[in-house]
Amino acid sequence: MILPRLRTNLEISLSPVADRPGLFIRDHFRYSDAQLIVPPLLISGLQLFDGARTDLDLQQELTRVLGVAEIGSVAENLFQALSGAGFLENETYAIMKQRRLTAFAESPVLPAPHAGSAYPAEIEPLRSVMQGYLEGAASTQQRVIGVAAPHISPHGGWQSYRAAYQELAPDLRDRTFVVLGTSHYGQPNMFGLTRKPFATPFGTTRVDSALVNELGSQPGVLMEDYCHAVEHSIEFQVVFLQAIFGPDIRILPVLCGSFWRGGQLGGLPEDDERVKRFFAALGEIAEREKDRLFWVLGVDMSHMGERYGDKFAAHADRDEMSLVRERDMLRIEQINASDARGFWDLVNDNGDDLKWCGTSPFYTFMKAVPQARGITQRYEQWNIDENSVVSFAGISFTS
Repeated sequence: MILPRLRTNLEISLSPVADRPGLFIRDHFRYSDAQLIVPPLLISGLQLFDGARTDLDLQQELTRVLGVAEIGSVAENLFQALSGAGFLENETYAIMKQRRLTAFAESPVLPAPHAGSAYPAEIEPLRSVMQGYLEGAASTQQRVIGVAAPHISPHGGWQSYRAAYQELAPDLRDRTFVVLGTSHYGQPNMFGLTRKPFATPFGTTRVDSALVNELGSQPGVLMEDYCHAVEHSIEFQVVFLQAIFGPDIRILPVLCGSFWRGGQLGGLPEDDERVKRFFAALGEIAEREKDRLFWVLGVDMSHMGERYGDKFAAHADRDEMSLVRERDMLRIEQINASDARGFWDLVNDNGDDLKWCGTSPFYTFMKAVPQARGITQRYEQWNIDENSVVSFAGISFTS
């Protein structure tokens, strides 16, 4: 039997369970809710799920690594576990995907996929948690037009979330919150919109349909409903906004695809005519609507360490991460000065070895609202696991 391919759009990382080492696999797109840990001795077998090798090849490989002539049903069990989880490109996966897409298309709202994991799914525990995150916030009393907050799990970045959201005054409640989020799953050099409101444990938002329709006519825009349905970069901002202003906030959610071309950075993002036209259209809206809008960026910064392909163990604020802090701060200085070209030059340096995932929302904001000036309220590094670090910040913008 030819082994089907292992899906290329899975999230694969080191096991987070101390007494169960191996590779942790789950589905970014949530076509499947399964989670698997493949033990170390079976990892080499994953490479054989390439659409060319056979079950006999898998048996021979596992016989070699296990060091025994008779491996029984190990190969079959590995195949069945991967297939049953929907992790192989076969009929099982196709059925799971179609069922998920059909159910989503019939839903009038975007569900909150991270409720129950990144934050409580029940309203009273959620209120309590959010109150704890925001408690003690002290505004600098400046007239802000926008903020940048992390999109790391709130329990890891709550202090930077608080540093950003403490700047939001009660009179902002009736604004349209333009939320520019990192698109982890959408197409590069494109912008993803949705007309579906977000439904969290707090309640259901409104969407500024007029602005969605206006931007939706641009050639660089896709209606990426399903990307919004699994994405966390905007969902987490919505939950914080609802905690402050109530559930029925009005939002314009925009997922910003990466500005990479053919796996390489180079030139300027606006060298792509579609990106250029989107910047112009969003800038026209920013100038026309002005005080009717408030800008929120859901952005993380550097991703360093073993989890992200580096050959060193990263520890927050130590060793290599001290230099990362210095380099992060240079980029933040360009953002705060709204120097889009200076920022992009730093991103291009060394092929963006810092692996900032917030580059596209930051750049989009600087091009659409060039008069904005930023103030860094807090910068942090956080060990997402024992050998990997994500950096982020809370920034407020004035004009």
